[in-house]
Amino acid sequence: MRSRIRSSERIGWLALALALATVASADEPAKWLERMNHALTTLNYDGTFAHLEGGRVEMLRIIHRVKDGTVSERLESLDGSGREFIRAGASLACYLPDKHVVLVERTPAKVSLLSGFPAIDEQTASFYDIKEVARMRFNRRKTHLITVMPRDQYRYGYRLWIDDSTAMPLKTQLCDARGNVIEQIVFANLKISSHIPDSAFRPGISTTGFQWLRNDSASPKETVGHDGTVWNVDHLPPGFHMTVRAAQTMPGSTGPVDHLVFSDGLASVSVFVETHVVTTSSGQAPVVESARVGSSYAFSTVVDGHKVTAVGEVPPETVRFIADSVKAEKESDSAPPPPSLAPIPGGPFAHTPPPR
Repeated sequence: MRSRIRSSERIGWLALALALATVASADEPAKWLERMNHALTTLNYDGTFAHLEGGRVEMLRIIHRVKDGTVSERLESLDGSGREFIRAGASLACYLPDKHVVLVERTPAKVSLLSGFPAIDEQTASFYDIKEVARMRFNRRKTHLITVMPRDQYRYGYRLWIDDSTAMPLKTQLCDARGNVIEQIVFANLKISSHIPDSAFRPGISTTGFQWLRNDSASPKETVGHDGTVWNVDHLPPGFHMTVRAAQTMPGSTGPVDHLVFSDGLASVSVFVETHVVTTSSGQAPVVESARVGSSYAFSTVVDGHKVTAVGEVPPETVRFIADSVKAEKESDSAPPPPSLAPIPGGPFAHTPPPR
């Protein structure tokens, strides 16, 4: 009898251990994503990577340093354009030698030039399946292959080869719901360093004769039209919610543009609403338009005589869904704006788009 009790106890403890191991293994892929994002924002590194998209390949170099709490970054095109993007804290300078222009603007201090990698929370996890599908060697280093795949047609997924020792993403793929690769980033070399000198963050080109354009305005403010109009949405794809409502000046626009951002915690879509009534020379409202720009889709339509454009690194169905849901409301009838303005996603370096 005593041996039977001991035997059953051993079986019970074994079952409990297996259950705990299963829970731990289920959490492990998400923990690797956390480690990856922590490494991207806290380590000092210098790397060269290839950006592949739509049959086009571009080589870039990224240098990242954290010193005394201040982040410095430099993203440089190595394919002849000479374009560079240098960030010091909340200041971002874009060097465009082909246009003889340097653009200087404010940027959220926590947004890296290598931004856009998946960071999963409880809300996001309900719309994505996160798995570790393999442990393999890549570029002679041990890596964890983590997949973050969407559970519906409204968002894209990822495959990430995360270095076992540094947690840096050595290779990433942006994928559609069927697993087809849309965009790919592959590091040719990556060096982690305890010290990176200030000279590494100086432009490699002469700016003599360049025009300097500055936009030093603070964070955009919540906006209401002069007639009390507030732009809102009727409904959204599952999981998406508004994170930003602001006014923003856009190139080519005759005035401020209402800017709304909708996110599921990982994917995001920006909506821009022209504040003036748009018509063609014939007096008719413009027809709807759709376009693909790199890995992003854009969709434009007209709502109450105003041009509405939705753009995001999401499937075309998503940008159209959101653009078609935009409507004008009076301030008293609309839902209250978000309590605070989040950093505007989809900027010049979301999902590491290359310099153009």
